[in-house]
Amino acid sequence: MPFGLCNAPATFERLIETILRRLSSKACLLYLDDIIVVGRTYEEHLNNLRKVFQRLQKSNLKLNPKKSRFFQKEVAYLGHVISEEGVKTDPEKFKAVVDWPRPDKIHDLRSFLGLCTYYRRFVKTFSTIARSLHKVTKAKSNFNWTDECEKSFNCLKQALSSAPILTYARIDKDFILDTDASNEGIGAVLSQNIGNEEHVIAYFSKSLGSPERNYFVARKELLVIVKSIEHFHHYLYGRIFLLRTDHASLRWLLIFKEPEGQIAR
Repeated sequence: MPFGLCNAPATFERLIETILRRLSSKACLLYLDDIIVVGRTYEEHLNNLRKVFQRLQKSNLKLNPKKSRFFQKEVAYLGHVISEEGVKTDPEKFKAVVDWPRPDKIHDLRSFLGLCTYYRRFVKTFSTIARSLHKVTKAKSNFNWTDECEKSFNCLKQALSSAPILTYARIDKDFILDTDASNEGIGAVLSQNIGNEEHVIAYFSKSLGSPERNYFVARKELLVIVKSIEHFHHYLYGRIFLLRTDHASLRWLLIFKEPEGQIAR
């Protein structure tokens, strides 16, 4: 593929996805020219490797042996470390976050938030923690570093340095979606019950805008349900899952006969 074309990455990604169709997510993970072949056992892994190699050979594509690693129990991939335990943040990446000096201009703060946002699914209530920092980055605001900003800055460092290991989604297990809302933001946790213990797959959070903060409590709880289901659509679509919320008044929706407006939507 010629260099310099603006659509080259998208075209190459589409090519790889077409070549490895029906193998991705089951036998391998792929992003552009990075391919991870997975397997629960040695035999399964060997079989998946054979399938991927056959597809690439049939398409006349070649691999670079120097950049290939085989039969690894742990591998760094796109800023994450993937192992049999689950997915965790790359130590080199979150070390950069922990050692990040206090920003003294908007550009540096945006760089810090950009790196942290990449790992936001590892942090519970990420948007609420980072809310004061995002306010500083607004175009019309002056750079004013307050005590609240300092607290949020340190909280994000602490949250990423102690980020949990997220488990892999299992198609043979039912999903559990826990939702909650506050006056500042909404959040949800997607998990599965594996081995009589709930394991977190990902966190979701979102700050509320000015109109949304004026919602009454039941409406905010409805909002987090809708937004979290949209966010985890690729996990939940077409599946029965357990939805848990701490707001008992939402039960009236089950017997509401003629909903209108936003409630109906």
